[in-house]
Amino acid sequence: MKLLFDQNLSRKLVNRLANIFPDASHVYFQGFSEASDRKIWEFAKVQGFCIVTQDADFAEKSRLYGSPPKVIWLRCGNATTQVEAILRLGAEAIQELINNSNLNCLELY
Repeated sequence: MKLLFDQNLSRKLVNRLANIFPDASHVYFQGFSEASDRKIWEFAKVQGFCIVTQDADFAEKSRLYGSPPKVIWLRCGNATTQVEAILRLGAEAIQELINNSNLNCLELY
C-alpha cells in the first residue's frame, strides 16, 4: 500500500509505520516539500500513491474529481505519535479504501 504523507505531516512517519506501510513515502523525499497541491495530486495519481494529509483541500479535490489518487484525511492533532496511532488503528479501513473502487476518501479521527 503506497501512502504519500503530505508536507503537513512528519517525515518520521515513513520509518515509524514501515512495518505496516512499507511502500510509504513523504513529499519531502520525493522532492515536493514546496510543491503545490496540484503537483502533489498529479504525482500521486501517476505514481499510484494514496495521499495522507490534514489538508481539507485534498479531501475536496477527491470529492470533485474522484480517484486516483485516493485520499486519507486525518482529522486530528499533528503530534506524530497521535497520527501514527490513528493510522495503525485505521489500517484495516485504509486497506478497504485502497481496494474499493467506489471509495475515494477516508476520514480518520
